[in-house]
Amino acid sequence: MKAVTYAAFGGPEVLTISDVPEPHVGPDTLVVRVKAVGLNPVDYKIREGYLEGLIDTHLPAVPAWDVAGVVEQVGLDTPEFAVGDEVLAYARKDVVQGGTLAELVAVPVRTLAHKPAGVSFEEAAALPLAGLTALATVRRSGLGEGSTVLVHAAAGGVGSFATQLAVRAGARVVGTASEGNHEYLRSLGAEPVEYGDGLVEAAKAIAPEGFDAIIDLVGGDALDTVPELLRDGGTVVSITDARARDEFGGQYVWVRPSADDLAELVGLVESGDLTVEVAETFELERATDAFRLLEEGHVRGKVVVTV
Repeated sequence: MKAVTYAAFGGPEVLTISDVPEPHVGPDTLVVRVKAVGLNPVDYKIREGYLEGLIDTHLPAVPAWDVAGVVEQVGLDTPEFAVGDEVLAYARKDVVQGGTLAELVAVPVRTLAHKPAGVSFEEAAALPLAGLTALATVRRSGLGEGSTVLVHAAAGGVGSFATQLAVRAGARVVGTASEGNHEYLRSLGAEPVEYGDGLVEAAKAIAPEGFDAIIDLVGGDALDTVPELLRDGGTVVSITDARARDEFGGQYVWVRPSADDLAELVGLVESGDLTVEVAETFELERATDAFRLLEEGHVRGKVVVTV
C-alpha cells in the first residue's frame, strides 16, 4: 500500500511516498481504509525529533494520528464495529511508526468512534486530537456558567474548538488572534483581542477584575501575562508550557485518546453545535505541501490530507 514515510528526522523534505506492507488486524484493533487525515503540530514536531525521550519513534515511520475512514477488517474482540462502518479516531499508539497517512491503518478499538453520515470525512478527520485537546482544557479549567475565560490562539485548530466549547459551557470568552481572524472569532461567540503589544491592556478593558481561567495554546509570551490577567483563585491550563503547572499552580495537558469523548464531540458536529473549520485539503501525494502550510503557522482551523 502507499503511505507517507520518513526514515530520518528533519523538515518536510524528509517525507516521501513509499510502498509499505499492509497493517495486520489484532485482537483489539481494526484495519481502517483511510479517507482523510487531520494534521497537527505535534506530527511535525515528532518528525523533527523534538519529542525524543517523551515518545519513541521507530524509523521508518508513517506520521499522523488523526483519521477518518471505513472499517476494512475487524479484530477478534471488537463487537462495537463491523466491516463497512464509517469511523474516526485519535489513533495514537504507544510508539510512533504506523501512523495514519496511508491507505490503510491499524487502529486500537479504544480510540474509535462511529462517524455520523451527516459529517464529512474531512470534518471528521479534523476533529480528533484538536477536539479532544480542547475538551480537556475546558474541563480542567473549571469554567462554567458566568465564567470569564481568555483563550490564546483562539482561531487555531485547538483554539476554535476550545472557544466554542467554552461558549457552550456558558462562559464569556475572550480570544487572542490576528486581526484577520477577529470576525471569525465573533462568529464563534468570542470577543477578539490582538496579539502582541497592548494585549494586557485590551484584555483588562474587557475583564477589569481578571479572568477566571486562561487557556494557553501557544506558550512563551502568552504565559508571561498570567500574573497580570488571572484573577485570584483562577486557573491557567496550557498544552505547550509546563510553567502553567509549575509556576502558576494550573494544569498541563497531554491529551489522551477517548472513544466516549470523541463520540460526544462528533455528535455535537452532527447536531450543528460544534463547527469544524478546514483550512485546506491536500491529496496524499501532496502531503509535504500540507505540512509546509501547517508549519508556516497562523492557519485558521485544520489542514487535512485526503486519501
